[in-house]
Amino acid sequence: MRKLFILILALGFSAQLSAQNFQFHYDFGEDRDYVTTTFEMFKLDEYGATFWFVDMDYNNRHDGFKSASLSYLEIARYINLPWVEGLSATLQYNDGLVGGFPLGPIWLAGGSYPVSIGNFTINTDLLYRHAYNSDAPDVQLTAVWFHPFLDGKISFAGFLDIWTQDDFVEDGKEFVLLTEPQLWYNFGDHLSLGTELEISKNFLPATDDLELMPTLGMKWQF
Repeated sequence: MRKLFILILALGFSAQLSAQNFQFHYDFGEDRDYVTTTFEMFKLDEYGATFWFVDMDYNNRHDGFKSASLSYLEIARYINLPWVEGLSATLQYNDGLVGGFPLGPIWLAGGSYPVSIGNFTINTDLLYRHAYNSDAPDVQLTAVWFHPFLDGKISFAGFLDIWTQDDFVEDGKEFVLLTEPQLWYNFGDHLSLGTELEISKNFLPATDDLELMPTLGMKWQF
């Protein structure tokens, strides 16, 4: 799942109040061979920021063509906290459908804070996570980054999610890893071409293998 429109407020671009982008990815990992589209929006206001994205996979084979097979939504609200500069509270909601069947809602709540390493900034969320039908609450750590190179011609973006969830095979919990680094070449202010590599472990049901899923992508900034 993609969420790579970087949180502009956390990364210091506070002059830009809102922005949107559309991404078109061709997934050519093992057993993939389909298209994924992503639409993302970020908007600042005097109290904080709102971010959401919608993913659509097109892998439902029907009469010689592929139609939508998965839809997935994440929406996050960030509220600035006055006690520490850069600190915010966040409430988030995830949900979706696969083949017409619900994935089940997930609620997350916690805090967000930007961590600077030299001139590289990573926005971090530490979250309480409650998934539908989960035996017990879980925890999630999210890191999001963006860094331009060569006067903005190249940009390196991505996110890393690590969370706990019910083990599908044995009693107890397991850790899940999902990260999606992206590398883009930017043709001006709107069009970008690049690639993404989805890396996951325990993300797909009934497998604990490390999965690598590359894409070729196009992005249009509105």
